[in-house]
Amino acid sequence: MAMTPVPPRTPRYRAVLGAGALVAAFGTTAPRAADLNADLPRTTPTFAMVDPNTWIVTLSGSIQAVPRYPGASDYTAVGYPSIDVRRVGEPRRFSTPDDGFSLSLFDTESFRIGPTARFVPGRYYGDDRRHLYGFRDARFAVEPGVFAEFYPVSFIRTRVEVRQGLYGHHGTVGSVAADYLIPAEKFLFSVGPRLNVGDASYARKYFGVSPIEAALNGRVTPYDPRSFYSAGVLGGVTYTQSETWSYTAYAGYTRILGASGDSPLVRRPFGNPNQYQFGLRVDYAFRMPALF
Repeated sequence: MAMTPVPPRTPRYRAVLGAGALVAAFGTTAPRAADLNADLPRTTPTFAMVDPNTWIVTLSGSIQAVPRYPGASDYTAVGYPSIDVRRVGEPRRFSTPDDGFSLSLFDTESFRIGPTARFVPGRYYGDDRRHLYGFRDARFAVEPGVFAEFYPVSFIRTRVEVRQGLYGHHGTVGSVAADYLIPAEKFLFSVGPRLNVGDASYARKYFGVSPIEAALNGRVTPYDPRSFYSAGVLGGVTYTQSETWSYTAYAGYTRILGASGDSPLVRRPFGNPNQYQFGLRVDYAFRMPALF
């Protein structure tokens, strides 16, 4: 059988919707060339006939339990949809729930780069009227920026994001992640470390205590964190039932460290430096003619 080359990569579009969505959706699937949901970079030629005028659209629904706001000790459920569009013959990229909403402008098997954005939940007096009395609201934040991904080998993904707060806070933040991918029949397992950093402006917004706030609250002293960083791990497993359906479960742990970890706002009864997240996702994929 003659080999038909895979068409050149085009920008990859992924949208995440839903009020209060904290992170982009998590979409991993078993790396089989015949699957619509293949997520690992393709490392061998594709021999199946590829119609460059056909797209694969993946609709996803996710629900997860996350801290109510950065450093919170209580949790809230967040549900949101997402969509991924790519041409037939292009694998669907591996992603995790802590990836930002992203658009690939340059995309190869081992490297891609483009704009990204994240949404950070806000801290409001109504979240805990007893303990947050006297504190100013820290509004939810929008953080646009850029990302880069690199695969040193096909089963290890590394990702870096640098973002700037435009609404809610005006600090600069970044994240570094690595994921080890383990395919097994219809399953794909992933696990990897996480590191998040932020400047003094970000740290003060979510973990600082001003003299006025301390006086009004009466239970804390003024505190001025000069930096933010946290470290943790995230793992997940995806079961690919067919080319149409796949299901993902994931869990993560993060510890707030350094100056922000010493803030009274992440100590009981106000909060907790140990942050967890749990989630489930369902993917449904179908083909459609290309619109352009």
